[in-house]
Amino acid sequence: QVQLVESGGGLVQAGGSLRLSCAASGSTSSINAMGWYRQAPGKQRELVAAISSGGSTNYADSVKGRFTISRDNAKGTLYLQMNSLKPEDTAVYYCHAIATGWLTEYDYWGQGTQVTVSS
Repeated sequence: QVQLVESGGGLVQAGGSLRLSCAASGSTSSINAMGWYRQAPGKQRELVAAISSGGSTNYADSVKGRFTISRDNAKGTLYLQMNSLKPEDTAVYYCHAIATGWLTEYDYWGQGTQVTVSS
C-alpha cells in the first residue's frame, strides 16, 4: 500500500508561481512512475506531467516550458514547480503513483490540492 499526500496549493495571481509537493509513505520502494494530474470544474482529469523512476519526464503541451516535475526518491517526495501561471491552470491537482506488485501494477492517488490562478 502507498499513501500520497499533496500540499502547496493555493491562490496566486496570473504570472505567479507555486510549488506542489506530494509525500509518499508506505511501500514507497515499489513505486515506479509518478505524475501530476489536474481536473478543472466540468472537465475531465488530465495528465499535467509525469516522471519515471529513472527521471525521464513528460509534459502536457499546455504546461511545457512553465512547469517542472521532479522527485526525490530518498525522501519519497514528488514536486511540481509551476511558473508563469495562467487562469486556465486553475484546477484541483492530484498526485499519482504506479507501484509494481507481483505480476501486476497498482494505481494510487492523493486527495488533491486546489490551485486557483486569478487574472
